[in-house]
Amino acid sequence: MAYLGRKRKKSGLDRDGYRPNVGIIVCNQACQVLWARRVRHDGWQFPQGGVEHKESPREAAYRELYEEVGLYPHHVRLLGTTEKWYRYDVPNRSRFGNRFRGQKQRWFLFHLTGEEGDIQLDRSPKPEFDGWCWVDYWHPLENIIAFKKDVYREALAELEPVMQAAFFKA
Repeated sequence: MAYLGRKRKKSGLDRDGYRPNVGIIVCNQACQVLWARRVRHDGWQFPQGGVEHKESPREAAYRELYEEVGLYPHHVRLLGTTEKWYRYDVPNRSRFGNRFRGQKQRWFLFHLTGEEGDIQLDRSPKPEFDGWCWVDYWHPLENIIAFKKDVYREALAELEPVMQAAFFKA
């Protein structure tokens, strides 16, 4: 992949102080979702990452999918995306600069069509995660850091019917 090892320019903040970002939910055939443990933290979350300059959110989602969990586009099938951007404020944002408030995210729901062995957390020179597991769809709401909880609830709620339609067609 051409992503690794090159300097990339992150997109700037919007006029309200939010940085464009993508959130990624990967599900398996049992409708469980990939839940990953952050390196050097006790926190778990979905993969996510910033949208780069002149990059679409969809392009960012595929890039982050590779960089964070090692999955290429042929390992997954895109099931859907959120219609809107969801925002969260970052506590102690003053350490990031006066204008930075938080992140605004578009969420992408992927179905893992490859093998579990295709998930590789060490494809990036600086891995984001050091562990992962499959969890029930709503499990993340009980375990995500408080300031991200509302965004997770809204994104999961919006994408749940998409997953249901993909796996439980009448």
